[in-house]
Amino acid sequence: MQMPKILVVDDERVMVKGIKFNLENEGYQVDTGSDGEEAVDKARTGQFDLIILDLMMPKIDGLQACMKIREFSNVPVIMLTAKSEDTDKIIGFECGADDYITKPFNILELKARVRALLRRAAAQQQREADRLTQGAITLDLSERAAWRDGEQVELTAKEFDLMSLLMQNPGRVYSRENLLNLVWGYEYIGEFRTVDVHITRLRAKLGNYGKCITSRSGYGYGWQD
Repeated sequence: MQMPKILVVDDERVMVKGIKFNLENEGYQVDTGSDGEEAVDKARTGQFDLIILDLMMPKIDGLQACMKIREFSNVPVIMLTAKSEDTDKIIGFECGADDYITKPFNILELKARVRALLRRAAAQQQREADRLTQGAITLDLSERAAWRDGEQVELTAKEFDLMSLLMQNPGRVYSRENLLNLVWGYEYIGEFRTVDVHITRLRAKLGNYGKCITSRSGYGYGWQD
């Protein structure tokens, strides 16, 4: 398993060296930089899981760097600063930072916040991976929920299973027999009308988007955005 890759950018070289050493001891891959422009350049070209930015840096400061990074990336950002005023923290969050640590700080606190942000980012990625979106239709495979134009659509268990199978394989047409085997199980073999009835109900619940469920006369059904 590849460990997360972290970018640390601060013009205080001793600070960067200390953070890098401690994070590498945790098993993380660490790259470094010394100014805001370098932070943006490296964030654009590297595949980082988290970025640690100092607020006060040469060329462009951490706030500007964070805003530029937000133009092309949602990577979690921790802002480091010697300022402790609440207004500075609020500005940092509005510029896209996910967390804020005031110098001097305990390295154990920084490592704890790094772990927390990485867990949160991983959970978000998993949620996104569990969602299928075709046009205005969205299915959440883990929550077993469906939405049409942002409004939740109530589906039975078999309707959901049938729809998720079709959506996960757009363009493929399944025979009624295959759908019975994959969605209902072998005990329903021969009851082809079961499929037709569920497809009719699904199309009705999807409204104008019911046309996404295509049919091949005398054979079966598929999904086409």
